[in-house]
Amino acid sequence: MTMPTHASKVLISRIADGDHEALGEFYDRYASMANGLALRILRNTSDAEEVVQEVFVQAWRQADRYDPTRGTPEAWISTLARTRALDKLRRRTSRREDPSEAAPGTTSTPPNVEVLAVRRALSGLSAPQRTVLELAYYDGLTQSEIAQRLGEPLGTVKTRIRTAMIRLRETLSPLPTATPGADSNGDSQTP
Repeated sequence: MTMPTHASKVLISRIADGDHEALGEFYDRYASMANGLALRILRNTSDAEEVVQEVFVQAWRQADRYDPTRGTPEAWISTLARTRALDKLRRRTSRREDPSEAAPGTTSTPPNVEVLAVRRALSGLSAPQRTVLELAYYDGLTQSEIAQRLGEPLGTVKTRIRTAMIRLRETLSPLPTATPGADSNGDSQTP
């Protein structure tokens, strides 16, 4: 079971203060998620493991830069992992290297709650919306590259990505909790 977002934010704060134990706990919570994402992008176990190591070194160094208003800890780690994996993939492609291992499929890490929630949310999207998100997120293609690959107008691709992201955000956002000074939508009324 994964750690609630609030507890993960506390861990990030402790990491920013130099707490090695907090980094270990944070790693235990999110390494498999980061590894799964890196493995999906890179299709190479050792490259994915290297990316995970780089991600948590970066998290250690930049924990003080984490902004909870911009996303959850899960989203932060996913973004770091995706960026590092795509960088590695681009370097490998520019050197014309071939991955030395077959595509992933034999991982022993059980999926966590967030992964299952994302899979459920993705399955609720139309096939064209899911396709453009996968091309952007996992293959690192720009919207123009996606339009070219699919033979679709750029405006259509942009609309599909925007609509899909809105639907995912709605599906995956936690239910608002009642807090003092919040209106019925959970928004703070303080200036």
